[in-house]
Amino acid sequence: ERVPSIFFHLFPSLSLSLSLSLKTNRIGFIRAYSTMATTSRRLTTGLITSISSVLSHSANRPQSISLTRRNHINPRLPSIAPTSTRWLIEAVPPSRSWDGSDDGVEVEIKKPGVCGYAISENGGDHVVDGEHAKTMEIVIWAAATAALGVGNRVMYKLALVPLKHYPFFLAQLSTFGYVAVYYTILYFRYRAGTVTDAMLSVPKTPFLIVGVLEALAAAAGMAAAANLSGPSTTVISQTFLVWQIFFSVIFLGRRYSINQILGCTLVALGVIVSVASGSGAAHSLKDAGIFWILLMVLSFLLQGADTVLKEVIFIDSQKRLKGASLDLFIVNSYGSAYQAICIALLLPFLSKLWGIPFNQLGSYVKDGAVCFLNIGTMTKGCDGAPFLPLLFVIVNIGYNIALLRLLKISSAVVSCLASTVSVPIAVFLFTLPLPYLGVASSLPKGFMGGTMILVLGMLLYSWTPQGPNRPSHDTGTVIPSPPPT
Repeated sequence: ERVPSIFFHLFPSLSLSLSLSLKTNRIGFIRAYSTMATTSRRLTTGLITSISSVLSHSANRPQSISLTRRNHINPRLPSIAPTSTRWLIEAVPPSRSWDGSDDGVEVEIKKPGVCGYAISENGGDHVVDGEHAKTMEIVIWAAATAALGVGNRVMYKLALVPLKHYPFFLAQLSTFGYVAVYYTILYFRYRAGTVTDAMLSVPKTPFLIVGVLEALAAAAGMAAAANLSGPSTTVISQTFLVWQIFFSVIFLGRRYSINQILGCTLVALGVIVSVASGSGAAHSLKDAGIFWILLMVLSFLLQGADTVLKEVIFIDSQKRLKGASLDLFIVNSYGSAYQAICIALLLPFLSKLWGIPFNQLGSYVKDGAVCFLNIGTMTKGCDGAPFLPLLFVIVNIGYNIALLRLLKISSAVVSCLASTVSVPIAVFLFTLPLPYLGVASSLPKGFMGGTMILVLGMLLYSWTPQGPNRPSHDTGTVIPSPPPT
């Protein structure tokens, strides 16, 4: 509709001719620009418009309207306001500019992108970038996971100083004790309203599978580790990353670029070179026997399937909860509970692997608890307890939470990479004079070279190539619009 002529009497400074007959074919993209005396603001809403009368040569192509408001001093109307407003209406074609001209019409040559809005102020854009914020969150949690992973490895070795005769007790403490810890946290989060009834009603079968996979992985790992050297286990453990990539491709339909696959390969190779170089790992693998090697590979296969299944649980829960995010303590609590049940059923087999007859398991656990608490007269050699074991328990819980949080917001592969980085860092820390550990160990021969390969692999994995159709940066935030109704 034509603009009433009274606007020109009220706003004599309005130099724009608004005699545009706008025939809107369909609702669509509308951009509103508000330019104050010293600031400018731009707002883009999630609609699309086709303007055939303004751009007759592109009538059937989606267009956009921009409204620019500028403050202008109007001396003739002091009683109304110190400033009046001037609006500029402009049609913006999606791919090419309009060659015509209208008096007073300013045309902005821009190609509309994804439905969204952007805000511009002081001549620049305040970019509210959801993707950037998510990337920063992933980086923060990845760093926290790597740091807690280092602490977890160091504290485990320190915790075994007072419990050197009771490593099986420490392993079962971290299995059964964590069930009580996780469910206690889950209870308080439920009371606070963070965990809802809808979250608690999700199917429990996936958690049962998680518990079975973790228990079987622990059993296979313990059996194989008893017949393999430490460096050999480090080499075989890098298959964990391979299995995660494999299962994420199969069950999640992910596709990895060449640089991501090459980056993961370099990370695994870097760990092998930095930790196992010069330690006779190849020779020990040759002497170990194919059965124990395959059993250890099976252990990491089960762990890879377990982590990808947790990622599937988070993805599926978003659909069931209509976009809401499943609380990670539900996954931790139920997964740990089912794992503890499976471990309890496997205790006769596991205790035999540790050289403990099943009929003596009760007294072994009792003695381990006494040494853990460091009470009584039968605690010789338990110096450092309960402080060191408790510190390990706290760090281990934090590490598991950070690892699951990182998996939730990124992927199983990213969480694995962050955890893998902690291996050479922990190896380096063991060369320092740490308390209770006595003589510090020496660095492996290829530590520096392996670390450089690992860092190169991480950089290569995170590198995103800039293609001709991929902008190097965006000037505004793109927030997806609601789906059409």
